[in-house]
Amino acid sequence: MGENESKQLINRFLELSARAQDRGYWTETEFLTPADQDILFQLHCPVSPLFTGGYVGAERRIAAFGSEELCGMPYSSSIVCLRMEPAAQKFADVLTHRDFLGALIHLGIRREVLGDIVIADNVGYLFCLESIAPYILENLTKVKHTSIRCALTAPPALLSQPPEPRSFVVSSERLDALIAAVYNRSRNQGKTLIQEGKVFVDSRLHQNPSAVLKPGAMVSVRGLGRFCYEGIQRETKKNRLRVIVRVYS
Repeated sequence: MGENESKQLINRFLELSARAQDRGYWTETEFLTPADQDILFQLHCPVSPLFTGGYVGAERRIAAFGSEELCGMPYSSSIVCLRMEPAAQKFADVLTHRDFLGALIHLGIRREVLGDIVIADNVGYLFCLESIAPYILENLTKVKHTSIRCALTAPPALLSQPPEPRSFVVSSERLDALIAAVYNRSRNQGKTLIQEGKVFVDSRLHQNPSAVLKPGAMVSVRGLGRFCYEGIQRETKKNRLRVIVRVYS
């Protein structure tokens, strides 16, 4: 993100927060990337935001400014979930996150109105703004060479169930060591990813490879995915650590 874009984003955050405070109603952003969220975390806004992406653990999230006390009502999210399902699974292509996102962008839809896309059993679940949902329902009819049926749906049950825990052996709880283990990279490669600004912990940018993770930390690595660090299981006979991680596909 360029300097001008960052300034525009900061001004937008401050404007929305001030409007919520001055006028007493909820204001909200469009979907924010982890990098956008990191910028917001560093600001001192007149009204603090709350974040939602449509489900617990979402990476792309909306920031809403306000409070029930200030606005006279609880926040009501403008996020809906769409099910994007092949019309005939037997003849469908194998569909990926990139395939669904590419088809949506091809329709002229801005990325900022689209949240996470979760894939399960070759079906895509899209979290998006309610305002763009009718357009998607009417116009998204094909992904790759596969005919698609779209419908509003509740978030799939799988999102309320975290991935199965996996164990890795690492030398320490340092951020670079854990990234290297989870994504089968060298320690130096893990360090490079961090220093290049591609790693976010709980939506905050982390550029310190030696940072020690705490249990419950959610780590996003741009281009590779996300994992939740759950802590040390035990120490091995060689004085290394066996740790537990939940890796999101």
